[in-house]
Amino acid sequence: MSTTAEPPVLTTGTGLRRTVGFSALMFISLGSIIGSGWLLGALTAAKSAGGASILSWVLAGVIVVLLALVHAELGSTYPVAGGTARYPRLAFGAIAGFSAGWVGWIQAVAIAPIEVEAALSYLDHIFHGFIDENGNLTGFGFLIAALLMVLFTGINLLGVAWLAETNRITVLWKIAIPVLTVIVLIFVSFHGSNFTAGGGFAPYGAHGIFAALPLGVVFALQGFEQAAQMGGEARNPQRDMPRALIGAVALGVIIYLALEVAFIGALDPANLVGGWADPIGKGDFGPYVTIAGTLGLTWLSILLYVDAFVSPAGTGLVYVATSARLSYALSQSGFAPKGLSKISKRGIPWVSTAVAFVVGIIAFLPFPSWQSLVSLVTSATVIMYGFAPLTLAALRKADPDRTRPYRMPAAGVIAPLSFIAANEIIYWSGWTTLWKLYVAIVIGFVLFAVFRAVQVSRNGVPAAAKDLQLRSLGWILPWLLGIGVISAFGQYDAAVSVIPEWWDLILIAAWSLVIYFLAVRMVMPRDLVAAQVEQEAADAAAEPEELHA
Repeated sequence: MSTTAEPPVLTTGTGLRRTVGFSALMFISLGSIIGSGWLLGALTAAKSAGGASILSWVLAGVIVVLLALVHAELGSTYPVAGGTARYPRLAFGAIAGFSAGWVGWIQAVAIAPIEVEAALSYLDHIFHGFIDENGNLTGFGFLIAALLMVLFTGINLLGVAWLAETNRITVLWKIAIPVLTVIVLIFVSFHGSNFTAGGGFAPYGAHGIFAALPLGVVFALQGFEQAAQMGGEARNPQRDMPRALIGAVALGVIIYLALEVAFIGALDPANLVGGWADPIGKGDFGPYVTIAGTLGLTWLSILLYVDAFVSPAGTGLVYVATSARLSYALSQSGFAPKGLSKISKRGIPWVSTAVAFVVGIIAFLPFPSWQSLVSLVTSATVIMYGFAPLTLAALRKADPDRTRPYRMPAAGVIAPLSFIAANEIIYWSGWTTLWKLYVAIVIGFVLFAVFRAVQVSRNGVPAAAKDLQLRSLGWILPWLLGIGVISAFGQYDAAVSVIPEWWDLILIAAWSLVIYFLAVRMVMPRDLVAAQVEQEAADAAAEPEELHA
């Protein structure tokens, strides 16, 4: 499509209220990053990689920064609610948009229950009865978990301003306690020799460093994209979105890296003589609480127990909002029932928020413990992230004249690198986790097909989904199937380990590049992309009466 005038930045209207400023956006992302991951991530990383776990955090930090840069450009140029579900549709059409949105919704709707379970697991050390001997919720624990979900949902329904202010207060606490923990442990008990104990600096080699990423490291750092999900409610997304995303990631990486250093340094060297299998002792769920108790720091233990509730609860609060925005986006895009896009008088997608609550409650039943969901959620999150660099490159090609308030530098290098990195994390999650996620994706496609068939039988082909752009399956299916095959025969929890070490990583990188360039070639024509962008703006600007409670 040729044009003589520069297309403006995509803006949205009054369907959702633009009341969220820079600090609230950054705190929403940072509040998602600092959750139960800080309480548990250092221990799981150390058990996998020993002293070299600090390299796991550095590697994860680099990967997340690259992905944040990608989201910063997309979020500032196309500021829509539930952005991760809507960006791919702009470039590739309905099927790609639904795929990203469904995977994003799976991870978002599961995180609030995860954070509730983490909070109750810690509190059970003081107030017994929440968790049984297997680490699962008891009947009483399930009741308290449900009440917490009611609280999160209620705050969200009060309006985005309530959410932002509540989250701001919570995040200030969530930053202060980890920083205080780092300072106290380094000054009270720090053994530099611990970093080379238990078999040397990297007792499990590169394999251990990579394996640590999906065991809690990436889970801890994920969530930076929450500011982009709130793009439809940002007061000045063009100016604030990039700063909020990048600022939140930078602070999160610094805090988590410092926590890992302090944790390893504070360990009793006698516990590492036999290796890293149990650096703080069996059955100790709270690593920092255990260390504080060993050092006689009762006051710090009390603060950590309080934070063990506040940090996960704050993250759960944000993710109820996020999952609601994603299902709202799926509805607005014509992929889910229109009722999910109903907006309350306070400007909140209230039906989507209620659905997030119900599904969150249901998630407690098959996944009654923190550990049972972390790897699955990490893989789903990274698949969602993987759509972003492909979309950025495709929109640079098919929508080149649009004003980009933030333009990511070296996009021709960073975009493919970030896509490779995302796929490596998916691979490191292991085949046991991956096949379960693929089952969930297939279920999503079945639901989408049923929903579309019902719509067609009632009303004819829905206007919002006239062009499914089925050709995008020409890169989506090979992408996921290829990663799955390499995972099944690779070196990380494989069905049958056939592919040699390092060759597996090279294969993932090579396959990622093939899919990257194939996807960019299969971007929709310029006129269709322009029409889709205009449609997104029109959908967001519209506020029909039937969408209100």
